[in-house]
Amino acid sequence: MKLFQIEEPEGGPADPGAPGAAIGIDAGGVRAEVAFSVGGNALVLEDREGFEQALPVPASGAGIAAWQEVFEGARIRAERALARPVTHAVIALASRPDSGAETQLLAAAESAGLTVLRLLTSPELSAEASPALAAAILAEELAPRSPLPAAPDPG
Repeated sequence: MKLFQIEEPEGGPADPGAPGAAIGIDAGGVRAEVAFSVGGNALVLEDREGFEQALPVPASGAGIAAWQEVFEGARIRAERALARPVTHAVIALASRPDSGAETQLLAAAESAGLTVLRLLTSPELSAEASPALAAAILAEELAPRSPLPAAPDPG
């Protein structure tokens, strides 16, 4: 399934400082999965034909560079599928990292252009949805919203 966006003739938002989309990333398996949610309906995002890339999850002791590569790949996959910037993520992991590993994960995500809204572990996730889908739904809920434009003054 491919997502597409319909815009008004004037184009998209004019504020480049506005937050981008928020995604869910499942980094708890062998390969990372990326998902996006709208209205609580989540969908795993796939690469377009000809742009496929593997997103292998690094070993627990891997450094920042290995995790940054995965997070950059996840962001790029989402931006291509959504045709819009991605700036935030909820990341699902198999288990809770120790404080040093958590600091490295957050730094790697930041270096990849993602602000982590929350780290989740398998026990925190609903059994009803895959970790990527559950993370995407939570990302939608936690994502910062662009301020609404002020209403014109009727007077």
